[in-house]
Amino acid sequence: MLTIKQFLNKIKYSGKFETKNIVIYYYDRVLKTLIPINYNDFKIDGEFIIFKDKEIPLHRIREIRKKGMIIWKR
Repeated sequence: MLTIKQFLNKIKYSGKFETKNIVIYYYDRVLKTLIPINYNDFKIDGEFIIFKDKEIPLHRIREIRKKGMIIWKR
């Protein structure tokens, strides 16, 4: 199985994915729930996702969906 970083790089560089259809779900420790973020709304910086004013560690990503179907899950 690919790590989350490898899978995000595959989405970015392979050209096989329409990124507008990709949603990642990360675990929010305060709300204790999965939070969706559209792939095009964040950037990757090392071991973090930068979304608005938040730095979310990659290890908090629990799943990635394409058009609602799970394509990667921790």
